[in-house]
Amino acid sequence: MTKKYQWIVAMLVAILFLGLITNTIFPNKAPNLKVSSTKGEAMMIYDKNYKFTIINFWATDCPGCIKEIPQLADTYNKYKKQGIQIIAVSMFYDPPSQVLNFIKKNDIPFPVVIDADNKIAQRFENIRLTPTSVLINQKGQIIDQIVGEIDFDNLEKLLSKNL
Repeated sequence: MTKKYQWIVAMLVAILFLGLITNTIFPNKAPNLKVSSTKGEAMMIYDKNYKFTIINFWATDCPGCIKEIPQLADTYNKYKKQGIQIIAVSMFYDPPSQVLNFIKKNDIPFPVVIDADNKIAQRFENIRLTPTSVLINQKGQIIDQIVGEIDFDNLEKLLSKNL
């Protein structure tokens, strides 16, 4: 390999290494967004008063979303006194009346936000697939993003470490 190519390979390795270190030392921060729930509650999408936050992007016609809602409700009810916050964010294409009917029918205990203008999903790196859950620690750091249904056994382990 010529010196020119060795230099290019060395630079690429350095860039990759720097990217890994930067992401570890400076993890992604949750966006600072003020939202309103379907009940009219004003809140921040992330609030440092909670030890752990789950932002769940979902849709009323998504089979995986529908399947995980009861387990999210159980998780919320189990851990809310220990400092968990769950916010369900309905996707922009979901008609608000359909979302409100779904909330009522399924007795969702945590706040639901309608992302009618798609601004919340865009601020979370343009989320398009449902369900997608973003896990945020008390420092506002995004510690995981789960595309697809949540593995509630793994979530339970994570919560036991963070609450």
